[in-house]
Amino acid sequence: MGRPYALPFFWFRRRIVLLLVLAAGGVATLLVRAQDPVFRSDVALVRVDAQVTDGTVAIDGLQKDDFVIKDNGMKRDILYCSQEEQALDLMLLFDISDSMFPGIRRLAASAHTALAELRQGDRVALADFNTQSWLMTPFNDNLQEVEESVSRVVDLRFGGGTFILSAVNDAAQYFAKHGDKQRRRAILIFTDDDGQPSMSEKKVVDRMWESDVLLCGLIIPTPGSLRKGMYVRPSESMTGVAAKTGGEVVNADNPGHAFREMLHRIRKRYSMYYEMPPGTPGKSRQVLVELSDEARGRYPEGRVLARKGYVTPKAGAQ
Repeated sequence: MGRPYALPFFWFRRRIVLLLVLAAGGVATLLVRAQDPVFRSDVALVRVDAQVTDGTVAIDGLQKDDFVIKDNGMKRDILYCSQEEQALDLMLLFDISDSMFPGIRRLAASAHTALAELRQGDRVALADFNTQSWLMTPFNDNLQEVEESVSRVVDLRFGGGTFILSAVNDAAQYFAKHGDKQRRRAILIFTDDDGQPSMSEKKVVDRMWESDVLLCGLIIPTPGSLRKGMYVRPSESMTGVAAKTGGEVVNADNPGHAFREMLHRIRKRYSMYYEMPPGTPGKSRQVLVELSDEARGRYPEGRVLARKGYVTPKAGAQ
């Protein structure tokens, strides 16, 4: 599919809609589900989603006493922790640069099996990128239509370079405008992770923290990502942003299987809440999530993936 022009933000195909940037903040002020404890509506809460593994297998069944959270170095009381399957707002972000067609074709062929991990109530958006970014479909809770849209990714015109961080930043801006704060929000990017410099990693991380979005990635090997049989560090990579948002990056020689497993792990993360300490609006704060001493004794190989910070909401941000 050809594009007469491209712009630095996502634009709808056939109908141009400029996406405005809103500060999401990544916080909650009230939990309203009846089965959850209800916190005071005047208390701002920080939510941290975490994945815990022993290096290969997910560790399930942990409780809030199994975790320690520090905010700017100070330990915070965890008010609530659960591992419930939350509804998702998910963006699938496809690299359509020159070398990616064979890998994306294999991925699209296995979409039916992978997307079986989605549940009624989930919303999925699709976007693609090379040196520009395009929104293929907005958030949609019709999972049959989502599957059909994924199968059509192979009909796009592949070519050009790879501006990974710029595309992730555009996706975060889309979440700021259209994401639902009551859902777990994640971007799943499919790329060979061999990008050219496009923007500052710090700016992208701040944008992701503001929008409370997790970045996960499937690295699909291509001939360009291997040179003389040795991995060459790319000029731009998604791995730093993924780590700082608490996401997971997986090498996907079998992209269909890796796609399904990644969706499963995104859904099964822990959600923890703690009271936000006073801070300067618009400034970032550092977060560290670890297993408690007792939990480390039970799971000595346990590893926690959780976001490394958030941005204190500005006045009036919801």
